[in-house]
Amino acid sequence: MPTTLNENVLVGFATSDDAGVYKLRDDLALVQTVDFFTPIVDDPFDFGRIAAANALSDIYAMGAKPVTALNIAAFPTETLHLDVLAKILEGGAAICKQANVAIVGGHTIKDSEPKYGLAVTGTVDPRAVVTNANARPGDFLLLTKQLGTGVLATALKRGDIPPSQMQPAVDSMTTLNERASAAMIKHHAHAATDITGFGLLGHANEMAHASNVALNISARAVPLFDGVLELITRDIVPGGTRDNATAHAAFTRFDESIKPAMRLALSDAQTSGGLLISIAPDDAHRLLDELASQSVRAEIIGSVESGSGIRVVT
Repeated sequence: MPTTLNENVLVGFATSDDAGVYKLRDDLALVQTVDFFTPIVDDPFDFGRIAAANALSDIYAMGAKPVTALNIAAFPTETLHLDVLAKILEGGAAICKQANVAIVGGHTIKDSEPKYGLAVTGTVDPRAVVTNANARPGDFLLLTKQLGTGVLATALKRGDIPPSQMQPAVDSMTTLNERASAAMIKHHAHAATDITGFGLLGHANEMAHASNVALNISARAVPLFDGVLELITRDIVPGGTRDNATAHAAFTRFDESIKPAMRLALSDAQTSGGLLISIAPDDAHRLLDELASQSVRAEIIGSVESGSGIRVVT
């Protein structure tokens, strides 16, 4: 992709990071991102909430504070009532209000399928940006939020699970990464990224590549939503997850004991997932304690070492 070189661009395309960072002055930088997608749940209000939380997550992953947002929506006015669009926008507004983010405008077009998301601007001290490019050998890897939203959403669309089984994933996807972001900054995280469409292994590899390190991930330590592995064994797997797994095979070494269902779960395309944080061991335990005190789930799922690529062990 063509890029415009500018000395004030602190983070651009080069490291496949979560957002771009542009320095305005020595103590202030803009952090910018955009994300939108088609519905993954039936309820339009929940869809709006999930899409907004997902877009804001990119800002939190950079250790920044989101401040403004623009709505981006596509809507089939000939087949769906505008009340549905209103509910989607209300959902997005509810999450932005929770995050103290001002929606200052947006743009809507007609399309054959609904789509919604946000373009978000945040602020950060340029000296305190958290990127995916500073993971260090010896660090621990922490993951907030469980995996499996892609599998569960596909199962719901096919009628293979009841809405009640999807609800924990909806609750997770509408939970902001704000507290996890603030805590990782406080405890001196070296690197971070949020887990979204490329799955845990895809985003972990972006961190490994940007940081010029290797990541070891313990499969049994990775938290999954209930029922995800059983659904995968029944071949209820999103196409995006299968595509991810094919791509991830190029840089991932699995221990023979890792079963096929778990391999796919680690590649499951997530929406509004948690943060993957690289942090020194002592700080990792302090971070875990603080997150637990705030009812934020987090697990140590692996470590960083010299080398390249990803290794998944039992």
